[in-house]
Amino acid sequence: MSRRPRKDVPAQGASRPTVSVCRGCCCGTEKIPGVDHAAQLARLRSGLEGAATVRAVECLDACEQGNVIVVQPSADGRRAGGRPVWLGLVNDEHAEQDVITWATAGGPGLADAPDILDLYVFQPSRRVRAGLETP
Repeated sequence: MSRRPRKDVPAQGASRPTVSVCRGCCCGTEKIPGVDHAAQLARLRSGLEGAATVRAVECLDACEQGNVIVVQPSADGRRAGGRPVWLGLVNDEHAEQDVITWATAGGPGLADAPDILDLYVFQPSRRVRAGLETP
């Protein structure tokens, strides 16, 4: 056991929310018709530039909810009690804009989501959540 004094450890986690956009086997493909998937990702990246990290991820194994977006809290949001929020059937620009508005305001733990997003929230299995939500 070391007797050296401990240094303050910086807070772990992202300094801003992370928006994970499923682009796996169903989401982001022609299996979800009528959606310009490349434009959706571009709009999210443009609208959240500087406010949140947007990343395209492989299949999140919630294909029945495609297109799936997960809004993960920042480190401050997690300390405030925020947890990742899974959104399904995000297939229109209005829902995308609501995600942008929320994440720009701070995301889970720091800002209330627009009420309409309640219609998109779902809970995947613990196994599926564990693959993405590890801090």
